[in-house]
Amino acid sequence: MDIRPELLELLARRALTEDAARPEAVERLHARGGRTARENVAALVDPGSFVEYGRFVTAAQSDRRSDDDLLDRTVADGIVGGLATVDGRSCAVLSYDYLVMAGTQGMRGHAKTDRLLDVVARLGLPTVFFASGGGGRPGDTDIPLVSALDVTTFAAWARLSGRVPRVAVVDDNCFAGNAVVAGCADLVVATSRASLGMGGPAMISGGGLGEVAAADVGPLDVMTANGVVDVVADDDEAAEVARDLLGYFLGPREDWSAADQTPLRDAVPEGERRAYELAPILETIFDDDSVLPLRPGFAPELCTALARLEGRTVGVLANDTRHVAGAVTADAGDKAARFLQLCDAHGFPVVSFVDTPGMMVGPEAERTGLVRHTSRLLVAGASLQVPMIGVVLRRAYGLGAQAMLGGGLHEPLMTVAWPGAHLGAMGLEGAVRLSMRKELEAIEDEAERERTVRELTALAQAHSGALNVARHAELDDVIDPAETRGLLVRLVDAAARDGRLVGSGRTVDTW
Repeated sequence: MDIRPELLELLARRALTEDAARPEAVERLHARGGRTARENVAALVDPGSFVEYGRFVTAAQSDRRSDDDLLDRTVADGIVGGLATVDGRSCAVLSYDYLVMAGTQGMRGHAKTDRLLDVVARLGLPTVFFASGGGGRPGDTDIPLVSALDVTTFAAWARLSGRVPRVAVVDDNCFAGNAVVAGCADLVVATSRASLGMGGPAMISGGGLGEVAAADVGPLDVMTANGVVDVVADDDEAAEVARDLLGYFLGPREDWSAADQTPLRDAVPEGERRAYELAPILETIFDDDSVLPLRPGFAPELCTALARLEGRTVGVLANDTRHVAGAVTADAGDKAARFLQLCDAHGFPVVSFVDTPGMMVGPEAERTGLVRHTSRLLVAGASLQVPMIGVVLRRAYGLGAQAMLGGGLHEPLMTVAWPGAHLGAMGLEGAVRLSMRKELEAIEDEAERERTVRELTALAQAHSGALNVARHAELDDVIDPAETRGLLVRLVDAAARDGRLVGSGRTVDTW
């Protein structure tokens, strides 16, 4: 069959936009361990589902380059984007193209992005953005520019906060405007190849701040410790991790399984001074292979995670006693508050597992802005529209416990405790030493004084035990740990009467 000239021209032009048209550049990228923009998209979405926008756009540099050079060297103006499906559910995907001028942001590329973000807003589509690139690109001469500050892309992307789930992926250098794309997202996935910063080497040098290699601007170990990165992926699995992460926002899963719950009865050690692993508890209670910690290297004393409960996504908040005994620090307050906002915006019920001696205290802690940062957790908890369920594992002391429970024991939809748990206004031994200070000072023999402290602490423990707290109607119930999962399922089902909880749609703080 004869092909009409206009169709032949289309097919030839389309071929120029494919990776096969630039094999040497693709080979160099692969040698560095990278993926092309189109490979990122293909790894993320269902096969055959991608509908592309702006494929034929080239850089606005016709005053400087020939048409052949623009078609060859500025493919799609450095960004590939469109609509697709993931696990059969509609989403949007954008990927800066590192093979086009290091993934820098051109003016026509911004226009393409704005067009697609408008479609995302209209349809309410979850979005994955592969953000790596060098930031704004000078040299677009076809569009008259002076400041280039009237770009609308950043505001359009930020305005989607709370309205649609947004995942950013960073698998290479990601500076300036590209870093803003990552920083404004709800969740950031990064690999060991990532270097993330508000300014790249050229900007650092131009500002008189010395010469810095791109890899040293914001390497992965820095960005995980400071909380910028939520999830770390292997170098060749970033798209797959983003796909899994996006799945938590795409609705319930029908296929799920769960572990035997009886080991929970011995999961928490007796006594209050022994730390323990939190992960086995969460992995037992929630669906198999569904617990995904977020920002685990930042404020590790407080775990935030997404998980599933009979296929439905929930948010998990939990004190980790292996780090500062599970006390709520300034960083923990920030981490938890932002996580609660994320859950609230997207309709995820929150389960809070409490084992804390309270807020961190002391002069060093106060130098971190503790009062303000930990109070963020209280404000976020009190503002929740989604249900919170509280489970006291062992200790629930002071303002730290109240903050973990939305402000108080009766703020959650239900607050229960496991056997052996203790609750109080502060750590029991500290409370004894404070309230009985004069009486203890009157005991001259130090050994006798400490024996008295132990006896009084034992009495306080008996009084503050979970069963006694429940007897006074401060707790809703004390349960067999093996019953926890079943209880959570029934409570979440009751809260989601129509089968789904609707999120608040409110803006999620970037921090």
